[in-house]
Amino acid sequence: MPKKVTIGLIQMSCDAPPKKNLAKALKKVEVCAKAGAQIICLPELFLSHYFCQGPKEEKWFDLAETIPGPTTEAFSELAKKYKAVILVSLFEKTKNKKYFNSIAVIGTDGQILDTYHKMHIPSLPPGLYSEDYYFSKGEEGFKAIKTPYATIAPLICYDQWFPEGARIAAAQGAEILFYPTAIGWPQIDRKWKNQAEYEAWQITQRNHGIDNNVFVAAVNRIGLEGELKFWGTSFVSDPYGRVTAKASSNKEENIIVSIDLDLIKEMREEWPFLEERRIKSENCQR
Repeated sequence: MPKKVTIGLIQMSCDAPPKKNLAKALKKVEVCAKAGAQIICLPELFLSHYFCQGPKEEKWFDLAETIPGPTTEAFSELAKKYKAVILVSLFEKTKNKKYFNSIAVIGTDGQILDTYHKMHIPSLPPGLYSEDYYFSKGEEGFKAIKTPYATIAPLICYDQWFPEGARIAAAQGAEILFYPTAIGWPQIDRKWKNQAEYEAWQITQRNHGIDNNVFVAAVNRIGLEGELKFWGTSFVSDPYGRVTAKASSNKEENIIVSIDLDLIKEMREEWPFLEERRIKSENCQR
């Protein structure tokens, strides 16, 4: 029998008050779960405006919370009720007083399966993505997390631009790469660069799917915040890089799409990229 999984991506605008964003996100997750989504992913740092642009301010550290904490507890109730897996992006404060850009993966029993700390932290362009002021770099590496529906890899935004995360996660058994994201166009005249950057963003993620014979799910926010207009266009692509579902650039949307994980096995029989890697070759270790 085909191994089909239904995933849900929540593309939303984000306001300043965390409580307002949380209430909205909970409603949207429940809509996806009622529609049959088994694995549901929220966009990066959805609880607030994207505070990493503009002046670096200590006040934003007040947004950080623990995992487990109030937000994960709220989503745990939904995960348990609907037997769904939910990826929740948070500004995390640890017991050791370190701060991370994190994803909590909540399982179908409402328990946290694992937490991923964003490995690649951007610092440029100045005033737009100054995440290095707020977040430490992840220390635990990339992860493939087994769920009742699929083995998934939680990755975050800037991780998109580095092939290592996708490859390592796929080598560990990941079938779907999830990239919750906050990315957009600066509100200045950049001529051709806006379109080129958007196309590069989609191409590189689709290519990770091709190179590793896996599905890719990227979920972005929308709206104008400060100097950034977030471009939305959340999408799902298959192991051949084909986009099977994509949202608009300017509307809140839930993408709910069924994918067939057997396509991974089928593709690897003809394009066995992982199996035929030459990682132990002398020429590949330079």
